[in-house]
Amino acid sequence: MDLAELAVLLTPDGLRLLDELPPLESSDDVARTVSRLRSAGHSPESVSAVVTQARLRERARTKFGAFADRMLFTRAGLEQATRLSIAGRHAARFRGAGMTSVADLGCGIGGDAMGFAALGLKVVAVDADDVTAAIAAYNLAPFGEDVTVRHARAEDAVADAEVDAYWLDPARRTAGHGETKRARPEDWSPSLDWVFDLAAQHPVGVKLGPALDRALLPDDVEAQWVSAEGSTIELVVWSRQLARPGVRRAALVVRGESAWEMTAEQDAADEPARALGAFVHEPDGAVIRAKLIGDVARSLEAGMLDEHIAYLTSDAPLTSPFVASFRVREELPADTKKLGKTLRERGIGTLEIKKRGVDVDPAVLRKSLALRGEGSATLILTRIGQKRVALLADRVAAAA
Repeated sequence: MDLAELAVLLTPDGLRLLDELPPLESSDDVARTVSRLRSAGHSPESVSAVVTQARLRERARTKFGAFADRMLFTRAGLEQATRLSIAGRHAARFRGAGMTSVADLGCGIGGDAMGFAALGLKVVAVDADDVTAAIAAYNLAPFGEDVTVRHARAEDAVADAEVDAYWLDPARRTAGHGETKRARPEDWSPSLDWVFDLAAQHPVGVKLGPALDRALLPDDVEAQWVSAEGSTIELVVWSRQLARPGVRRAALVVRGESAWEMTAEQDAADEPARALGAFVHEPDGAVIRAKLIGDVARSLEAGMLDEHIAYLTSDAPLTSPFVASFRVREELPADTKKLGKTLRERGIGTLEIKKRGVDVDPAVLRKSLALRGEGSATLILTRIGQKRVALLADRVAAAA
């Protein structure tokens, strides 16, 4: 999106036309809508703008729910935006620490700023891109005077923000509103060094990618890895009053309206490897990134299946919100032809394939197995030492 396209949208006619569009769930829906609008005399620019926004609103419902129906987006902005349920948890950290105002430096389309404002914080939302700042202003307009939106660089906005704390989501990709590429930390906007310098002086929360090199983290911050609905989505670094006493590592697991968290003063020591037991456990990605696998293992009376691979095994009938647990039926031949023959003999027609430590494309393997039958199971492919292992298993109900 550029300023010209945004100008088409931000008119009474453009917004009315957008709000009148039905859900566009398929390419056929898009084609029919474009044809209808063009036949009705709308300009190509107007049709392109409103149809693009309608499609983005449809995609945005997974992050913003019903709020998406009154918001505007760019493709890149939506991809990088914090889902509203997680933004609310960010906001709760600020409010719980006694903060009453926050500057959102690099606010994007305004997802986190919406969460802050919804919990009663006064917000200064800043973005260096003019189109993105304009979209944020539109999305945050319902919050009135409690939110101020500025088009400025984070580095220039700090001096006069006059707030209790800061939230930063550095631009970690090349500039643009569509397809972008990942940049190095020194090329982020603002740079990671600048961000951590600010965090050393003020209460700051920083949203980062979960795969950030841990060696880049300062020693005196809380690092919290977050997963939502099974995907590890972010690393948040909290400094000064926003960091919890005695917590340097945390793994937050969110599923629907429920959340569970592990915290520790440091990385947890792993449990030793042990022989395959009755159960295999796959730690959540946030637990793996936070290096808290050992604490989870001890809670399950489990050990590592292999010291280099993030699978646990145990005999105790225990599970946890921090793992996906599987009851092992049997070990099967790892050879593809023999494996397929055995699965067909077992009547397995529906197969979930989990793998770690082995070079396997699950889609290609599933096709090669030529499955038949009414049964269902999980196949766990991994290594124990140098041995390739195939385990037929059943999922254990998730812990509440």
